Amino acid sequence: MNQNEAAAPCRTLAIVKPDAVAAGHTGAIVGMIEQNGFAIRAMSMTRLSVAQARAFYAVHAERPFYDSLVEFMTSGPVVVATLERDDAVAAWRRLMGATNPAEAEAGTVRARFGSSIERNSTHGSDSPENAAAEVGFFFSAADLL
Repeated sequence: MNQNEAAAPCRTLAIVKPDAVAAGHTGAIVGMIEQNGFAIRAMSMTRLSVAQARAFYAVHAERPFYDSLVEFMTSGPVVVATLERDDAVAAWRRLMGATNPAEAEAGTVRARFGSSIERNSTHGSDSPENAAAEVGFFFSAADLL
């Protein structure tokens, strides 16, 4: 692709984590998403079961924080969404900010709403390949508008 061609829109998964949902920040986070040029193609509020959380975060199963992450992600409702725009994965990761809210750039979701590395308000896919798998974990093709 040359520099005169626009990148095709792509999709990524966003999760508003239990801490942000419980604190009433879902609307503000969705507003930030829309204000930054994302189209929301699917959205749902759900409460993950332990089995779902373990499956979704299986890539981290050997890490010391895995059990704590599963416990946290099943502690309350989450909002899952499929976002679309040019370079969606990278753009959502920039808008989320650094994993540690204390290191996140001012104005990012995590700087505004996160309180710790684990309770950092949002999840985002880390690659286009993982985005496709993560979107498919929560949404069928018929769900995506």
